[in-house]
Amino acid sequence: MGIETILEAKVKEAVAELFSVELPQVEFQPTRKDFEGDITVVVFPMLRYVKGNPAQIGEQIGAYLKDQVQAVSGYNVIKGFLNIVIDDSFYIDFFGQIQDVADYGYAASNDSGAVMVEYSSPNTNKPLHLGHIRNNLLGYSVSEILKASGNKVYKTQIINDRGIHICKSMLAWKRFGNGETPESTGLKGDKLVGNYYVAFDKAYKEEIAAMVAQGVDKEVAEKEAPILLEAQEMLRKWEAGDDEVVALWKKMNGWVYEGFEETYKNLGVDFDTLYYESDTYLLGKDVVAQGLEKGVFYRKEDGSVWIDLTDEGLDEKIVLRSDGTAVYMTQDIGTAIQRVKDHPDVNGMVYTVGNEQDYHFKVLFLILKKLGFSWSEKLHHLSYGMVDLPSGKMKSREGTVVDADDLMQEMAQTAADIAAELGKLEDYSEAQKRELYKMIGLGALKYYILKVDPKKRILFDPEESVDFQGNTGPFIQYTYARIQSILRKAEETGAFDEGPASVTELHPKEKELIKQLQLYPETIQLAAENYSPALIANYTYDLVKEFNSFYQQVSILGEADRTKKAFRVKLAKKVGEVIASAFKLLGIGVPERM
Repeated sequence: MGIETILEAKVKEAVAELFSVELPQVEFQPTRKDFEGDITVVVFPMLRYVKGNPAQIGEQIGAYLKDQVQAVSGYNVIKGFLNIVIDDSFYIDFFGQIQDVADYGYAASNDSGAVMVEYSSPNTNKPLHLGHIRNNLLGYSVSEILKASGNKVYKTQIINDRGIHICKSMLAWKRFGNGETPESTGLKGDKLVGNYYVAFDKAYKEEIAAMVAQGVDKEVAEKEAPILLEAQEMLRKWEAGDDEVVALWKKMNGWVYEGFEETYKNLGVDFDTLYYESDTYLLGKDVVAQGLEKGVFYRKEDGSVWIDLTDEGLDEKIVLRSDGTAVYMTQDIGTAIQRVKDHPDVNGMVYTVGNEQDYHFKVLFLILKKLGFSWSEKLHHLSYGMVDLPSGKMKSREGTVVDADDLMQEMAQTAADIAAELGKLEDYSEAQKRELYKMIGLGALKYYILKVDPKKRILFDPEESVDFQGNTGPFIQYTYARIQSILRKAEETGAFDEGPASVTELHPKEKELIKQLQLYPETIQLAAENYSPALIANYTYDLVKEFNSFYQQVSILGEADRTKKAFRVKLAKKVGEVIASAFKLLGIGVPERM
């Protein structure tokens, strides 16, 4: 049991006994560095329930705790702050309990049903880009954090493999491709198809310019350019099941899936189930019919079907067009219901989608709630901001997109350049170096993106992210590698041979480090509740800073007292394990050497 839990119960007990008042909650904060103490009770919020001088109230509670709680060895009161000193024995006992726990911080599986996390969900007309990287990293990390907090998780994506944008790439390949393939060009399939999406846009603009030059109004030209009309016709043929169009669609999508798979593997993300929009785009129509019967939806004179959400502070939303065709909302309703049919233990869903879709998901969740699905209470939109590079915003149609593969390669190269300057890898083979550079480069990219609250927009600076100082992935990886070096030397010198290290008192730096380790389980739970990998990232940075401070001020392998030395080695080992564990939740690897 954490010290905060113990103290909360005892502070409430003290207030009840001393002042005959029931306190609803107790506010704690870490004791400020310039005061003696480990944890501080903030007395001011109690003044709503207990009348009197805050310093005197603090004194009375402090005396009660010292008398009643074995772990409390002292206290002091500064104005309305009760600083409590926790005895070293409490932290030594705590460390003894966790030092050999392999999955320390992870919660046992709960029985609250599974959570389905959707992320990536790309279009099959272009490669993955920097925005997809943030999406994938967030979705994957949130999935791992939810698992660590005790949830069963299904990772999924819905692949947007149909629609006019797909037909544009198909038509451009048919017109300009001369039968080229990923094999004949040496290009990844998603890149090849993406090139034809750009080629369509170029040809489309040229046709518009030619029509405008002949006196056609620009708006008319944009709607009636021959290449666009042909793409629309291709979509109609696809929906009608035309053999030739469907065969081309399957072939080009197959190229893209192979390309995506390679990118996902390099990025280190995976999925348990896949959904395809070509399978789901007709879902939801039957639900609309049921909703009409229940009075959830209503039909307008033109035959279109709507839902009125004005009472909820939203507007009216169409769910079926007058010609009976579905809109995106209809598909999303149907897909959510289908997922629960496919996985009956699903009791909640997380949608990792950019913040431009905030309104869409408010409406979707509200409709599912009105339709009476109990799991609709546990739907969450993991909304995130754009990622910019110092050079400016990305535009995929114009071919200036920041390609995910290129960025990952660039990150590994940047890591290689910096590592070469540090020059500590003389005995590494070229293959080992490449593997390490990839781990550092990807770690830098992932950490830089995940340490920021998902809702915030990011300006991603590749150079800054690979800095070996400050709040970066490589800084944390370097500390992990340093710990492994200490452990190897400890192994050589027999420092592990002491058996259970039983120190009786702690250096202040050892105490601070154990206090930081104590926070790990609750940080995982908080990160899961808030769907925020940033909490894990910044916890790990704080742990690493605390370890580096300990390492600089306390001798580990140079300690003459064998018991203290053994304890410090075991403490360093545990810190290394927690760094690796936390980074695993972020999808980041840790190197044995650097």
